[in-house]
Amino acid sequence: MTWRMPAETAPQDRVWMAFPASGYTLGDSAESAHEARSAWAAVAHAVADFEPVTMVVDPAARADAARYLGNGIKIVEAALNDSWMRDIGPSFVHDDEGRLGAIDWTFNGWGAQDWASWDKDASIGRFVADAAGATVVSSRLVNEGGGIHVDGEGTVLATESVQLDPGRNPRATRASVETELRRTIGAEHVVWLPRGLTRDQARFGTRGHIDMVAAMPSPGTILLHAQNDPGHPDYPLTREFRILLADAHDAFGRPFTIIDLPAPAVLRDDEGFVDYNYVNHLVVNGGVIACNFGEERTDAAAREVLAAAYPGRRVVSVDARPLFARGGGIHCITQQQPS
Repeated sequence: MTWRMPAETAPQDRVWMAFPASGYTLGDSAESAHEARSAWAAVAHAVADFEPVTMVVDPAARADAARYLGNGIKIVEAALNDSWMRDIGPSFVHDDEGRLGAIDWTFNGWGAQDWASWDKDASIGRFVADAAGATVVSSRLVNEGGGIHVDGEGTVLATESVQLDPGRNPRATRASVETELRRTIGAEHVVWLPRGLTRDQARFGTRGHIDMVAAMPSPGTILLHAQNDPGHPDYPLTREFRILLADAHDAFGRPFTIIDLPAPAVLRDDEGFVDYNYVNHLVVNGGVIACNFGEERTDAAAREVLAAAYPGRRVVSVDARPLFARGGGIHCITQQQPS
């Protein structure tokens, strides 16, 4: 049986999310917890305008979830450590006859990081797969959904700092990872970048998820994060990425058309240089859920770029600053289930 992961632009049955339950995501104050729950709920409600949303909720957070989500969001219960559904959930695939499968990657807290807990989250991939009625495809590869991006035609974007991370897959090689990606998601050609953004490579990051760097809105096209301020450490990185991708090709040998998505103007927060980007968006049926950062000029410019890259889809933006303060963006907290 051959499995292939469809493009994120393919028709979807629903989007899966996980409601914040505990730990650093909620923080140590009532104000922080309210901010986190409100941010996750805002994304859920934005998606629900386009298609169904199912929220996995820890039993201890059921009352909070009901209060913040209200009507229109389906709730299912399962024990959770964290709330990054793109990473703890499965990657959905289709077989040759269009039947739904779900890749249950091995999850170990983004490379067994000392601040992470994953005893509960490691079971969410199979839980969501079963709830979706998908065939479970188990993988020993330690990987997360944010660590890959596909065009639906066999091209995969990935970063060496994730799949070849010694904390994830200590004996892995490019060849062994590519073999497993071919078995699980139908990878015909993997385009490797060496790492991710500066903040995401730091202690509380994912060690370099591709979904903070680049996305493929259509085969042969890449939306690339562009940090244009020389004062930011991602300035040379994003130029290096552009050079590498300009010299790359997709699974059919076609060179990429690269579209820059310039970063917001803000460079720092209380923790250091930010990794704010517009690449970390979610495609839904008839729409795109985009990040905004309270910057009228760059937020509007990003919406225009996304609208052109996804013709016929309505672009809606949600304040993503509370998400990025906790380690990710809109794409990171969602997982689409293709029809």
